[in-house]
Amino acid sequence: MSLLFSPFTVRDVTMRNRLWVSPMCQYSAVDGVPNEWHHTHLAQFANGGAGLVMAEAAAVSAEGRISPDDVGLYTDAHRDAWAPIVAAIASRGAVPAVQLAHAGRKASTYSPFAAGRGSVPAAEGGWEAVGPSAVAYEGYAVPHELDLEGIDKVVADFAAAARRALEAGFVVLEVHAAHGYLLHEFLSPLSNLRTDAYGGSLENRARLLLRVIDAVREVAPSAPLFVRFSGTDWADGGWSVDDTIEVARWAAEHGADFFDISSGGLVAHQHIVPEPGYQVGLAARVRREAGVPVNAVGLIDTGAQAEQVLQAGDADAVMSGREWLRDPHYALRASVELGVELDYWPPQYVRARRRG
Repeated sequence: MSLLFSPFTVRDVTMRNRLWVSPMCQYSAVDGVPNEWHHTHLAQFANGGAGLVMAEAAAVSAEGRISPDDVGLYTDAHRDAWAPIVAAIASRGAVPAVQLAHAGRKASTYSPFAAGRGSVPAAEGGWEAVGPSAVAYEGYAVPHELDLEGIDKVVADFAAAARRALEAGFVVLEVHAAHGYLLHEFLSPLSNLRTDAYGGSLENRARLLLRVIDAVREVAPSAPLFVRFSGTDWADGGWSVDDTIEVARWAAEHGADFFDISSGGLVAHQHIVPEPGYQVGLAARVRREAGVPVNAVGLIDTGAQAEQVLQAGDADAVMSGREWLRDPHYALRASVELGVELDYWPPQYVRARRRG
């Protein structure tokens, strides 16, 4: 019996399977507004049988964008542009989700498609990035250290973006606290050198994340709330899986429901050796030791591999990114490979369910 193609419920929201689409930045927006590219990009995964489709990191403020080409949820115009995209995902049977994010010291950078690298200067539409401390990511501009008023604004921005996300029709919200962006920067001692209530001890470094969870939960009392963590910085003296386990427990106490376990992204000198399923062990430890539901990510590229992760008890769901880009009908294909009969094949595609 397939676990991958069994339903999974968070609060009162049921995903039709456990093969989900990771948030993947497209760097294709203008002034934070998603467009036809995002509509087609995301709706195709719902056609392809995904249980949950998570839209890319949507900035909670203009200064929180990774690049000038990132999407946002910091104005009502963004909300209104997202609404038909969300409706397209839901109408095809997948649960629409969005990742709420602030890029912190990694903001105002060139997109991968641009000729430049590093921080975008003001003359080219860039802005001053912010962070927990005036410590730059390698090759980027030094960020402005947030004061207490700035921290309060970040919390308010996450809450406002969460409200707009729900108004747009998103069902699941994810707080992005991974990959070297602002909330992760506060969590890690490599980027957070503060000596006030937001620095030093693990409890202090987690304070902003927990405030954000509280604020989002206040405006979204019943929505499933995910948190994405980098399970480790892969760097000496940095954020560790033990830290992740402890803070995941606290986050659950504050109302987070589910945890999306990735890794890395905080520093350029991280020591990662990517191989199939290389992050699964991090997810497994968080699931087992924090006692919370998790998904695994990272080079999980076949239905059989994803099924094995679930059967081993290492995760409750699997998120993939690149495999969905290679095959937007990944779930439908995996169901055939695993011999699972699905009742949600689009009727237009049923002829492809059998070869020959």
